[in-house]
Amino acid sequence: MRFDAAALIHVYVSCAMQAGARLGHVTLLSLVNTIAQRQERIMTVRIRQAVLADAPGIAKVHVDSWRTTYAGIVSDEYLASLSYGARQKVWENVLGADKPYNCIIVGVTLDGAIVGFAHAGPEREGETGYDAELYAIYLLQEHQGGGVGRLLTIAVARGVLDAGMTSMMLWVLEDNYNARRFYEGLGGAAVDRKCVQIGDVVLVEVAYGWNDIERLVG
Repeated sequence: MRFDAAALIHVYVSCAMQAGARLGHVTLLSLVNTIAQRQERIMTVRIRQAVLADAPGIAKVHVDSWRTTYAGIVSDEYLASLSYGARQKVWENVLGADKPYNCIIVGVTLDGAIVGFAHAGPEREGETGYDAELYAIYLLQEHQGGGVGRLLTIAVARGVLDAGMTSMMLWVLEDNYNARRFYEGLGGAAVDRKCVQIGDVVLVEVAYGWNDIERLVG
């Protein structure tokens, strides 16, 4: 399915006129093009369960998204030290492990490239009061803001819900404001804080939680 920019422009012009809005042509065209591009990204990314053969692609997304997302938060030296090979071995172990309650979801383009992933399972610390934990969710920078992250989150939440877990939480760096706004937009509430060391820097993490996964997955 392709989106007709001209048709979208017509719809938005009509709505603007009916509302009495005064939008410049350039501003309106930019808005419609942005919407069309985001919808196109959603339509060209398929969400599915990860398999062992996905380990190299997941590792690449993991490293690349760390370097773009955490630039200016985590030290440059630490980000430069990240290795595709080392991360691939980690993911091969995770994907090959016999852990039935683990749920790993990937977003894949039409040509088979992995552009994002989400990983969830039982909450690890046992002290938060939540059944499940979203261990990681990462998306290549060029695919952010188009709705793919939301689809990954909902898919992995549905996976842990199907495994019998009814609530979910996650940890996110306090200075990662874009991610925090994303989780808040999905209905997550800040419920805890802790310090974590990454490289030689001590940072603060904030926990977000959903008491009812049913509401998250809709």
